[in-house]
Amino acid sequence: MTTFFISDLHLDDRRPAATRAFLQFLESTAAGADALYILGDLFEYWLGDDAPTPVGRTVAPALQALSRSGVPVFFCHGNRDFLLGRDYAQACGMRLLGEEKVVDLYGTPTLLLHGDTLCTDDVGYQQVRKMLRDPAWQAEFLSKTPPERIAVAEKAREMSGEYKQGVSMDIMDVNADAVREALARNGVERMIHGHTHRPAIHDHEGLERVVLGDWYEQGSVLTVTPDGLSLDALPWAEA
Repeated sequence: MTTFFISDLHLDDRRPAATRAFLQFLESTAAGADALYILGDLFEYWLGDDAPTPVGRTVAPALQALSRSGVPVFFCHGNRDFLLGRDYAQACGMRLLGEEKVVDLYGTPTLLLHGDTLCTDDVGYQQVRKMLRDPAWQAEFLSKTPPERIAVAEKAREMSGEYKQGVSMDIMDVNADAVREALARNGVERMIHGHTHRPAIHDHEGLERVVLGDWYEQGSVLTVTPDGLSLDALPWAEA
């Protein structure tokens, strides 16, 4: 009895090693699991289901194969792939989750989310996030041609990099009060999220917070069983 959690793979055609590692993970480690949860930022960016990237077309059949083998695959939107919709999710055999989802993990209710909503000290990011989640903005963006969307996405990546260089790393981490409020709002004492790329298991005065790592230089996988949980790196060589 095993459930896996991953996030922040940021799969991109310019980073084939991460894609190969992910495909191997789906074929081997994830096979036979009780479930696989992907908590956002599966892709570096997503331009819409009508314009999948080459890497998006590559991983879809692999995820579909895992789902058809009997392993449920769940997906929570991240800040990079928030435009991933039902059509692509269906092609992958994935079930879309809401922004916050409570699941029962072998008797322990656990809150799942991407994690960016917890970074409330980063006011600039939260303002941009609000704009990007606006249905009117999304409709206008999706009305553009794929090349136009790529240009917007590349410009956004450039601006994001410049923004991060000018703000404190602490500002971009989660806010402790936001963590406690999210747990209280959902009536649970444990959460799992990604986004910050700071893999760790934290204890907030008896409240547990598990942070998933990114897949830039190695993988990061949280394994949960009835006996407990383990947050482990997945070196590319092993993948």
